[in-house]
Amino acid sequence: MATELAADLAGEDVVETTPRPSRAPLRRVWAGLWPKLAAVGLMLAVWQAVVWSGWKPDYVLPGPWPVFQRLAQDFRDVSFDLGVAITLRRALIGYAIAVAIGSAFGILVARVAVLRKAIGSAILGLQSMPSIAWFPLAILLFGLNETAIFFVVVLGAAPAIAGGLLSGVDHVQPLLVRVGHVMGARGLSLYRYVILPAALPSFIGGLKQGWAFAWRSLMAGEIINIVGHQVSLGQQIQFARDFADAEQLLAIIVVIFVIGVVIDSLFGILDREIRRRWGLLGEVA
Repeated sequence: MATELAADLAGEDVVETTPRPSRAPLRRVWAGLWPKLAAVGLMLAVWQAVVWSGWKPDYVLPGPWPVFQRLAQDFRDVSFDLGVAITLRRALIGYAIAVAIGSAFGILVARVAVLRKAIGSAILGLQSMPSIAWFPLAILLFGLNETAIFFVVVLGAAPAIAGGLLSGVDHVQPLLVRVGHVMGARGLSLYRYVILPAALPSFIGGLKQGWAFAWRSLMAGEIINIVGHQVSLGQQIQFARDFADAEQLLAIIVVIFVIGVVIDSLFGILDREIRRRWGLLGEVA
């Protein structure tokens, strides 16, 4: 009897510990892709329906097909491609500076209690500041150049990055900190090996939000000012508005939207991988 019971329990253990088969890679890709494709299709359908309603004439609000035809023509234009490259370069450089400053500032505020009490709430205040409000000061300090744009991009993104890091540090389980102390981690080593890895999921969220602020700040700056006689995406939007070229304007808006979606998807992949490694995802059948 005991032998049979032990065999039954052993069999149950084998069944429970056998890993459930995961879905095929193509199915996982399709599961993540089809909602976005459906959303894009719905947006295009609504856009076309508004055009067919006659709310605005075609030269003010063209339909999707003329806009995408214009976009195809634009990508054969070297100046348009150069504008996209200039905007992306500014975005990546400004965002990289913001990540460095925001991360360092977040760690410093998290470690020094006096700084946390003094300026911890100021981070949220800076994060809620409209980026456009910084441009007069940036132009006054640096003039009409790329430094002014980087200044605004950093001020828009760095507080969100620092706030994400601080939120992650605040939500680290005290048990992990005590275990780190028991294992001899103190000071910077405690942050490096215990606190920062535990705060990484929230930090990724701050990085994602910081990119959104940086992208919006950059677009606002490029629309307001021509910097170094370089025609960027923001300036091409302004030119299209000045010449009442609705197709060109909407085509550039589509490009800006697609870039934002692609970057957001990359952050989504990184966030999912981090949460998977931290055991924060449910098991997928």
